[in-house]
Amino acid sequence: MDWQVLSTTLRELLSLEIPPIAITFFEAVPPDVPVYEGVTPPPTPDGRTGKVAAGCVFWIQAAERTFATLPADHGNCSVGSMTHGLRTMQEVAGNADVAALLASGWVTMEMVPQIPVLQQRPACITYGPLAETPHAPDVVLLRLNPKQVMILHDALPEMRLEGKPQCHIIPLAQEQQVVAASVGCMLSRVRTGLPNSQMTCAIPARRAAEVVERLRTTLAADTLVAAYAAEDARRFGARP
Repeated sequence: MDWQVLSTTLRELLSLEIPPIAITFFEAVPPDVPVYEGVTPPPTPDGRTGKVAAGCVFWIQAAERTFATLPADHGNCSVGSMTHGLRTMQEVAGNADVAALLASGWVTMEMVPQIPVLQQRPACITYGPLAETPHAPDVVLLRLNPKQVMILHDALPEMRLEGKPQCHIIPLAQEQQVVAASVGCMLSRVRTGLPNSQMTCAIPARRAAEVVERLRTTLAADTLVAAYAAEDARRFGARP
């Protein structure tokens, strides 16, 4: 598949402001992808640290460049480490960030086993613009506004709409091969600075061509409906 063409097509069909992101899981760092550079702060008393506050921060930075991350780079966020298969729940259960989330009621112990996670532990995860990906990705990540989510949902009515934690849409796409959008979560929005006007969506890379074709069909219908609605609204003096 020509990922550059696919990226351009998705941007055009959905009028994306942010380019699609490629996420790929590896058993070793690929030699043609630079390792993420960053400063690791001193660990917290429970041992947590990493090159960013949470793995979802990499989603934001990947719009600009391609890089490889190691499990330790994700280590500051116990939730993200768990959803990405880098740590098990048993390994992070005693961490202070998990305790804080439970104490606040943000999640409950009953909810934890239901959170989707990657089944195989990757040795490396690469992120970067889909148009520039040097390897076939596993997941394509989009940042969308509500109208774009509407269009995508019209094209794929089976698309799952998820909430917290936001990062669990990645294993949903990878493990279950479903398209999953997320309204986001407070943990991620604060750490990433994701605008209030944006949501995220994970698409299994193997389904990307199918998604494009279904979007084309939906947009053709939307164009006709929009023209009808605009003409009808003029009867009331509205200016769509």
